[in-house]
Amino acid sequence: MSDRHGIFAGKDPFDIARQWLDAACETEPSDPNAIALSTVDADGLPNVRMVLLKDIEMDAFVFYTNYNSAKGQEIAQSGKAAFVMHWKSLARQIRVRGLVSKEDGPKADAYYKSRSLKSRLGAWASSQSQPLDTRASLIADVAKVTLQKGSDPERPPFWGGFRIVPLEIEFWSDGAFRLHDRFRWSRKKADSEWDVIRLSP
Repeated sequence: MSDRHGIFAGKDPFDIARQWLDAACETEPSDPNAIALSTVDADGLPNVRMVLLKDIEMDAFVFYTNYNSAKGQEIAQSGKAAFVMHWKSLARQIRVRGLVSKEDGPKADAYYKSRSLKSRLGAWASSQSQPLDTRASLIADVAKVTLQKGSDPERPPFWGGFRIVPLEIEFWSDGAFRLHDRFRWSRKKADSEWDVIRLSP
């Protein structure tokens, strides 16, 4: 696209996404890596929630969660997800839609080990998305897990990463008089070439 320059320039959408995230880390006051993750349940009813993006790989966006959570179960059922990152400080956003697979090996182990001990124990104690009687019962479960797992717990088998391999990535930047700049990168399959077009605001 001949007029794709400045913050939109580049031959690799993952490089552009990393550059935008790096810029947001300098300006956004809280959680510049937050994404609004969207999934659908078995009836096609959508769900959306905020999670933290942990990595932009060469070909995927990665986040971590409890596989038994609502989002984990919905991803397992559909194999698809979408998200948006929005930075008010930069007046930019990135939208992604794609196919999802588990990140369930050494990378997941390494990330889990890098988390604080309390977060690691919390991952064991929480039955994420399931009904909870009281907060006190959750704290009691954390105490039990602490006695059982000690100071170096292994990664729970029900906790790990998801890799979103995009079929569409849209970069959006605010424009004067609401004449925003939008470029959509799309491809039919994960190993296909990207097609880039400008979209009307």
